[in-house]
Formats: sequence, structure tokens, C-alpha cells
Amino acid sequence: MNDFKYDDIKSNLNRDQILDRMHDTLSDFRYTHCLRVEKVSRGLAAEFGGDVERAGLAGLLHDYAKERSDEEFIDVIKRKNLDPELLNYNNAIWHGIVGAEIIKDELGIYDEDVLNAIRRHTVGATTMTQVDKCVFVGDFIEPERDFPGIKTARAYAEKSLDSAVAYELKHSIQHLVEKNREIYPATFISYNYWITKGDL
Repeated sequence: MNDFKYDDIKSNLNRDQILDRMHDTLSDFRYTHCLRVEKVSRGLAAEFGGDVERAGLAGLLHDYAKERSDEEFIDVIKRKNLDPELLNYNNAIWHGIVGAEIIKDELGIYDEDVLNAIRRHTVGATTMTQVDKCVFVGDFIEPERDFPGIKTARAYAEKSLDSAVAYELKHSIQHLVEKNREIYPATFISYNYWITKGDL
């Protein structure tokens, strides 16, 4: 599981080079979180038949842009002609969807399986691959996560990815409602789809 082959996905860019770049741009807290999500995502992929390398690379990079400024995200949304609805939201949504564009530009990673998993790790999607699910769930249950419901989330992840995805979406929407936060519309679409697929 520790035999990383990310340079098979992006030639001339190995894991050590990616880690150097991340270390330069992320806080220690965020950097170590990404390492844990990489490990969990790879483990889930091995368990449930996903592409271990793509799940690992996407898990490693899922928060690559998390600590960028709002101004940078807004500039990318406008410059790349992304969905203008994104401008009504914030980093919680941007760092996945817009972050994938930053990863393309800065790291030259164009593998759509990897990029889609990064895009989808914040709000999910109705068309999630095994790689997408591994990163989505891996981010939610990594070992340092501690919140009401984490034991249930981990139990679902041992049972099935679909159930874990459904639980995470349900939990996230409940949390946002309790905090009186706006909810990105795609989150509801994901929830409506996956709640019928997972056995909760």
C-alpha cells in the first residue's frame, strides 16, 4: 500500500515533488490532514475495488487549494468561465470545484478521474465513481476527525461506500441547516440520489 506510483498518472511529477509543493503552500494542519486522507482513500479503494493510485493522488490533493484567498478563487471562476452560481458561495465549495482548476494550472495534472474526485469531494455528485467515493468518504472519516456521528460514519464506510456517501451527505446537510448556512444546490441533488442507494 505504500508503493506510490503517481508518476504513472502524471509523468515527471512524483509524490515527493507534490509533497514539497504542498508543504510550501499549506499549513501543517492542512498538510497532515491531506496525508491522512490519502492513506484512507487508498485503503478504501483497495477494499472496494477502486483505482488505488488515483484515489490516493486525489486524496492527497483534495485540499491543495483550501487555504487560497477568496480573491484567487473568484478570479479563477471568472477567468475559466465556471458556473457563475459559484460566486454566491465560499471556500467550503470553491476549494474542491475551483481547486481542481488550480491543480491543473500549477501541477499539470489533467487526469479527469483524479480531478473529478477533487471537484466532487465537497458536494458529491450523482455520477460518482469508486475513486470519487473513496476520497469523499476518506475526507470525512480520516483518523483525526472527531464529531458527533463519526463512529456511525466509519461503521457505514466498513459496510459500503454507497451507504457511507449517503450518510455523509445527510449529516452534512443537517449540520448546515443547524448552523443556518446556505446550501449549494448540487448538494441536495447528490443527497436525493444517494439516499436511495445507501442502506441507512
